[in-house]
Amino acid sequence: MKLAIFGAGMIVKDFLTMIDNLPEIKLNAIMGVENDLPVMKQFQTEHHIKEIYTNVAECLQKADIDTVYVALPNFLHYKFAKLDLEAGKNVICEKPFTLNSQQLAELKDLAENKHLILVEAITNQYLTNYRELKQDLKQLGDVKVVECNYSQYSHRYDAFLAGKVLPVFDPKKGGGALMDLNIYNIHFVVGLLGAPSKVHYYANVERGVDTSGVLVLDYPETKVICIAAKDCTAEVTSTVQGNKGSIVVKGPTNVLDSYNKQLNGEDDIHVDKKVCQHRMYEEFQEFNKMIQDKDLTAAKSRMDHSVAVMKVVDTALADAHIKLG
Repeated sequence: MKLAIFGAGMIVKDFLTMIDNLPEIKLNAIMGVENDLPVMKQFQTEHHIKEIYTNVAECLQKADIDTVYVALPNFLHYKFAKLDLEAGKNVICEKPFTLNSQQLAELKDLAENKHLILVEAITNQYLTNYRELKQDLKQLGDVKVVECNYSQYSHRYDAFLAGKVLPVFDPKKGGGALMDLNIYNIHFVVGLLGAPSKVHYYANVERGVDTSGVLVLDYPETKVICIAAKDCTAEVTSTVQGNKGSIVVKGPTNVLDSYNKQLNGEDDIHVDKKVCQHRMYEEFQEFNKMIQDKDLTAAKSRMDHSVAVMKVVDTALADAHIKLG
């Protein structure tokens, strides 16, 4: 993979701490705004990034790249993924893929028409621990209840209360607890159970944005609650309960560092089969293989999952009368 990174924020900084472990991915370019130049130059020095750009058209035309990693703020995902696909580049797009299903459908059609790989960077779907958990789900019998809580008080909420609206709390920029934190829980659940039959979102809405909320997903045999908050905090944990046992994940569902399996009448079993400490390693390892092999079938399978997740998001936002963008 010959990669261009679009963005220079915290997710890019985190990504770059891992990418040296995947030497088959060539860091040929990074693109950001003029204000990002000092940071991009630092990234270039530390991680041997070939070229820096502040103009997207120039980057797409001149850089020696076949793939773009869109790591920009939420509201820019659709715009820049579309530009990249139109330029004939494969696209890895940070979560949430887009702000709504209509945007995602347009990108999906564009990628298919151009025979390009388009995937969402959503860590939990690629983790060995997650795949192991999916297998262990069969041991729980009939899954009755799932509860996920990803609550993390944000210092940006203090600024929000003081009247300064940063992107994570700006509905025009795709902000809010659902898109920032609960999106991981949605991916976690939909990856295990598929698309729900009903969706309701009970949100605490301040100035048009959900600062916290409770998402209820209804399945014929399973009831799911996904909690996310940026205005308060609690222990971050997820529990899957069946009539023959349960699985408990301590920590966020985008990391899935390990989990405990508790079968009825038996001792707890601690499970940890991760292959790398960094949560992004396995997804980019698979993205590289997918792009090198031009595996459109694998990309379609991943897209089907992302489409199901985005439909949940659409319904949840509509249910809470929240409009993004």
